[in-house]
Amino acid sequence: MAESRITDLLARIPTGIFINGEFTDSSSGERFDVLNPATGEVLTTVADATPEDAARAMDLAAEAQWDWAVTAPRERAEILRRAFDLATGKYRDDLATVMTLEMGKPLDQSYGEVTYGAEFLRWFSEEAARIRGDYFRVPEGHLQAVVVRRPVGPCLFITPWNFPLAMATRKAGPAFAAGNVAIMRPSQDTPLTALLFAQIMNEAGLPKGVFAVLPSKRSRPITGPLIQDPRMRKISFTGSTQVGKALLKEAADNVLRTSMELGGNAPFIVFEDADIDKAVEAAVATKLRNMGEACNAADHFFVHTDVYEEFAEKFTARIAAKKVGNGLEDGVDVGPLVSEKQLEDVSAMIDRAVEAGAKIAAGGGKPFNTGFFLEPTVLVDVDPESDIVKDEIFGPVAPVIRFEDEAELIKTINKDSVGLGGYFHTKDMNRVMRLAERLEIGMLGVNSATISNAGAPFGGMKHSGMGREGGKEGIEDYLQTVYVGMPAPDFF
Repeated sequence: MAESRITDLLARIPTGIFINGEFTDSSSGERFDVLNPATGEVLTTVADATPEDAARAMDLAAEAQWDWAVTAPRERAEILRRAFDLATGKYRDDLATVMTLEMGKPLDQSYGEVTYGAEFLRWFSEEAARIRGDYFRVPEGHLQAVVVRRPVGPCLFITPWNFPLAMATRKAGPAFAAGNVAIMRPSQDTPLTALLFAQIMNEAGLPKGVFAVLPSKRSRPITGPLIQDPRMRKISFTGSTQVGKALLKEAADNVLRTSMELGGNAPFIVFEDADIDKAVEAAVATKLRNMGEACNAADHFFVHTDVYEEFAEKFTARIAAKKVGNGLEDGVDVGPLVSEKQLEDVSAMIDRAVEAGAKIAAGGGKPFNTGFFLEPTVLVDVDPESDIVKDEIFGPVAPVIRFEDEAELIKTINKDSVGLGGYFHTKDMNRVMRLAERLEIGMLGVNSATISNAGAPFGGMKHSGMGREGGKEGIEDYLQTVYVGMPAPDFF
């Protein structure tokens, strides 16, 4: 991509905090660097929001809440639909390029995220006009019950770096559709996508005060006071289980409604009756999408001993053939990890696995002297009790483990404290339903590499979080239920 185009784009992207429909400097005037993970160089600087900025955003949000709540559902829907059109039209190229620049994923995957992320705006624009209550006679017959669904109130979004657009739209879509106002604190690694999203919502006609975006170098000074504010009603967080637990403890003091999409450690199971070629194709896709930096990416591969050698050989060959490089270059399959720390953490996991007896079948090295790149890596002869099987990898590393007995494998997987996503390949439909009933996992992909869709509920079990995003379920956590009981009418 031409350097002049990138320079022009960065000059057009807003870099201030977004409050009251405007991009402004922070109250301190301080800024922080946004890095390009492919080069390690500074892309630009962004305004560093302060607690005072957060307080102002909260004041404006609380003031805007009632007017937005009573805005006609159709009007809210049309704003979200216009935002969808802008994201997939006028701003499509800008969104994709910015995501690749600040996060590192290959450009074709960034375009894929634009499509996927924007779909939440379209989906929830359609759900806005479908919010219903209920009306019924209580069993004793003396009261007529009216059930009203109304917005929960001001929301706080804390979004991650790995899908900077989709994780914003997945929260903003249902919140705005239901009539809630929101303040978003995006990851310090990917604030540009969030600010561009704010520009899109502003251009789509979202009223002033309804949405604020507060990029900041550190999260706690911004989110802490907001969580404690008595006017806040809900927090939606996507990120690590460790941080999610801490936020839940904070939210408890203010009894906030919470949606937590936390860590995953997805198993990918290949049974003896699987179509091995299709299983390999799916395994490569779900492992390397987003460089493996996805909560629902396959983390470890359990392969039946009868097909282990065939799968491992074909899988390794496919992984080794993938091109690593700057995501803006043509033909790149795997971009850099998001930061130097992420590269160090994943590399250390490989080293510990090898020390525990695993063998590197492909990759394992750092191909360039600049940037945060890691070769896609396949580990074989992996001890199922090793850390790399128990811990979420969040990188392009695939440990392949033998198994023989389905029942024992289910026990092994269910011992994990998390249960977000999982994948398995088999031709036995009885087994499919058996595993759907027995695996303690919120989302299962069968003979497939993908499960995420705006029209389906996304979420997990156990320490993978609570609540669901997407689908008809996605709007429920943004609605409050009010029951009104009145005397039953007299009948002639």
